Amino acid sequence: MLPRRLFLEAAGGAALAALAHRSPEAASPATVEREAAGGASVPGSTPRFCIFSKHLPDLEWGDLAAATIDMGFDGIDLTVRPKGHVLPERVAEDLPRAADAIKAKGTTISMISTEITSADQPTARAIFAAAGKAGIGLIKVGYWKYALKDVRAEVAAMGRDLAGLATLAKQHGVTIGVHNHHGNLGSALWEIAPHIDPLDPGAIGYYFDPRHAFAEGGGVGWKAATLLVAPRLKMIAVKDMFWAKGPKGWAIQNCPMGEGMLDWPWFATAITRASFAGPISVHLEYEIPGTSPEEKRRNTMAAARRDLEFTTRQFASASQAKA
Repeated sequence: MLPRRLFLEAAGGAALAALAHRSPEAASPATVEREAAGGASVPGSTPRFCIFSKHLPDLEWGDLAAATIDMGFDGIDLTVRPKGHVLPERVAEDLPRAADAIKAKGTTISMISTEITSADQPTARAIFAAAGKAGIGLIKVGYWKYALKDVRAEVAAMGRDLAGLATLAKQHGVTIGVHNHHGNLGSALWEIAPHIDPLDPGAIGYYFDPRHAFAEGGGVGWKAATLLVAPRLKMIAVKDMFWAKGPKGWAIQNCPMGEGMLDWPWFATAITRASFAGPISVHLEYEIPGTSPEEKRRNTMAAARRDLEFTTRQFASASQAKA
C-alpha cells in the first residue's frame, strides 16, 4: 500500500518498519505510528485520515468500507444528508446499520457531514441522537449564506443557531464542527470566532479547511486563521487550489494536493505543534475523468491514494521535525 510505505520511509525507525507487514486494517499511516508508540495516542502526531464519502456516492456501506481500506485511509467521513450515504429522514434506522456494516469490514466512521444549521430543523435531533448512540462523536454542520444586507445581524443570527446546536450536541454527547467554506458566513473566521469561543468547547469547535481559508485570505490571512482555530480544532478538510485567469477573469481552480498554492509544510507543522489528533478528511474537488461509473470510481480511488500519500508525507515530516 503506497501511502503506508511512504509514511514508513518518512518516519523511519525499526519499530515502524516492523509493522510494515500488518494487515491493511491495522496498518494505515496513523495506526502504524500509534502502535509504534506502544498503542497510545500520540498527541499532535497521530491524526486520523479519512475519505469524504461524497466522492464515492454509488458504493454501498460495505463496499465503501472495503474501498476505504484499500486506499489506505483510517476511516470515513460519511455523508448524512440528502443524496448522501445515509438519508436524514432514515438516520435512526440507517446510521447504526451503516456503522455496523463499515465496522464489519474493518474500518470506522470518523465523522459525519450534515446540512444541519438549526436545532429546530426536523431531522436535527434525530441525527445528533443517532450519532451519539452509534459512538460517532464528530458532526459537521451545514452552511449559512450571506444576504449581504446587514452582515453584523447575519453573523449574529448564525451565532444564535450555533448556540442552539451546541446545546443539542451536549445533550447527545457529540461535538459539532463549523466548516469555513469560501463564500459562506463564517468563512472569514474572525467574524464567527467571538460567537463560538464562549460556547462549551466539548460541544462545538472548528472544522478547518485551509483551502477555503486561503481563498478568503491568501498571504498571511489563512495562516493567521489556522492559528486562530487551533486551540479548539475538531476536524480538518484538506484540498488544494490556485488562482487562474481565464476569459472571464480570475477564478479558483481546484487541483490535486501539492499542485496548488498552499504551503503544506507550514500547515502540517502548525497543526502538529497544536497537538491535533482528530480526523483529517481528504476531499477531491477537482475534475476526475471517467467514461463510465466504474472508470470514474477507479480514477477517484487512484486520486484519493495520491492525495493521501502527499498528505501523510507532510504530517510525517512535521512529526519527525517536532521529535
